[in-house]
Amino acid sequence: MEPVTDATDLLALDRQVCFALSVASRSVIGLYRPLLQPMGLTHPQYLAMLALWQYEPLSVKELGELLQLDPGTLSPLLKRLQALGYIHRERNAHDERALVVTLTPEGRRLRSEAEKIPPAIVARLGMGLEELQDLHRVLTRVIEATHTTPGRQDD
Repeated sequence: MEPVTDATDLLALDRQVCFALSVASRSVIGLYRPLLQPMGLTHPQYLAMLALWQYEPLSVKELGELLQLDPGTLSPLLKRLQALGYIHRERNAHDERALVVTLTPEGRRLRSEAEKIPPAIVARLGMGLEELQDLHRVLTRVIEATHTTPGRQDD
């Protein structure tokens, strides 16, 4: 297929950051699927487990903020993790309005299996650790830029 635009076209598909990010995201998440499947996890559930392994216990609100997910997306994800036996959700004893998420013993044991995933992804990408850390820094800057309102200074 021959391009109908010249190399300076601002709307050329192959020059779009959004397109590159979208394809890269789908491609990388696709690498996780076969690694997560034996654990019964989807990629969003894996991210929730990562947050819990690092910060448990967490309120549902805190977990949603960490994962940048709204309650409508997070609630079914947590129900599935609970059905798998990996987490408990209980009302906070000090604040009945808040739900606290904790890991079950099975959820804690799953961590050792999940420790095999990052090295497998790094190997599959064929990129050096330094290059991946640079990519992470750049993507973090992109995320921060999208969460900042122009003209507003965040502390």
